[in-house]
Amino acid sequence: MAQHGRLEGRIALITGASRGIGAAVAKRFAAEGARLVLAARTVGGLEETDDAVRRAGGSAATLVPVDLTDGAAVDQLGGALHQKFGRLDILVGNAAALGDLSPVGHIEPKTWDATVAINLTANYRLIRSLDPLLRLSDAGRALFVSSGAARNANAFWGAYAATKAGLETLVKCYANEMRNTTVRANLVDPGGQRTRMRAHAFPGEDPATLPAPDEMTGVFVDLAEASCSRTGEIVRAYRHPAAHASTGSA
Repeated sequence: MAQHGRLEGRIALITGASRGIGAAVAKRFAAEGARLVLAARTVGGLEETDDAVRRAGGSAATLVPVDLTDGAAVDQLGGALHQKFGRLDILVGNAAALGDLSPVGHIEPKTWDATVAINLTANYRLIRSLDPLLRLSDAGRALFVSSGAARNANAFWGAYAATKAGLETLVKCYANEMRNTTVRANLVDPGGQRTRMRAHAFPGEDPATLPAPDEMTGVFVDLAEASCSRTGEIVRAYRHPAAHASTGSA
């Protein structure tokens, strides 16, 4: 762990932390000195991320196996974190589901409801539960992972695109509500990443042509820092200086 990391001592909750972008952000935050709370549905995946964090020199994380579509469980999360830490400095809302890629008229209601539940409603419930804790921080930072799909409106992406567009609007509204506080809220559009979700959406794509999630984590660090004044923005990781710095590319 860095002796004087950019997130030294900051308490950070990361959802969808068992793999992909969430796991990569967890490792980077730990390297920057953050105290981690990792949330995902599966205990095994969380333990793998925790092992990776400790191998990288970070401290053991607090692991929270939780179904984010269970509103009552999300409500209880805020109380549990308040009791343990007294505040929350950083929230990274990363957990998401692709749903089915099909014409809007063919989307099954059950699939639609499930996609809305994890991509949109769960993040609203997280804000509702954790907003008081973010306000108790000297510099609360709420980051949510979006997608270019929210703005591209591509055929067959209706459920996923609609939920990500809704998330972007929700977070921008929250950011505007927080302008007279110390809380800042932003979205990260990571672009194409070498993740399981991407492989499912584009099975014919060569993963080697895509950046690994580890290469984009600098964007999250920048937005999570107490000194960051940006709010209500969609930050495209693939155009961000921190991404180029971490990959060594121009």
